[in-house]
Amino acid sequence: MAATKHTLVALVENKPGVLNRMASLFRRRGFNIESIAVGHSEVPHLSRMTIVVDGSTAMVEQVRKQLDKVIDVVRVSDITGDDTVDRELALIKVKATSSTRNEIIEIVDIFRASIVDVASGSLTIEVTGDEDKINSLFNLLRSFGIKEIARTGRIAMTRGASGSLSVEESLSKARNKRQKTA
Repeated sequence: MAATKHTLVALVENKPGVLNRMASLFRRRGFNIESIAVGHSEVPHLSRMTIVVDGSTAMVEQVRKQLDKVIDVVRVSDITGDDTVDRELALIKVKATSSTRNEIIEIVDIFRASIVDVASGSLTIEVTGDEDKINSLFNLLRSFGIKEIARTGRIAMTRGASGSLSVEESLSKARNKRQKTA
């Protein structure tokens, strides 16, 4: 089977070591995590994690099932084939002189990005969008000289009224999982 990028989303309890246990599962299977983004969810004490990995569908599904068994993991879904909204954030610091500053600003405007810091020798640009948009802006700015770049990695959720991570159903399953191990 051909390897492809998979997007996994997980609801996890806010406890020390959860990220380490999850990353260890990927490491043991020989997966390289392309990006991982974690932040608070709509439920107190739960975080939403978005993980992008390269691998065959069968291998990723096997790891997803193993992740689902980790006690602090409430639920994991592979949303690769789903209709999703996904975004990434990047901060790009680019060299800027008085002669190049206007050209850089025009490029930034075309990409609907923002200039968030101005210094005598640089501009720092904030851009959000899909991976292709960020790569395109980066490639255009490269000729001016990139001083620094920071990217969040992909965050994603399914489109529509109900998501792939039904919180009520997930919490019920998590309680059952804890009771089985107790």
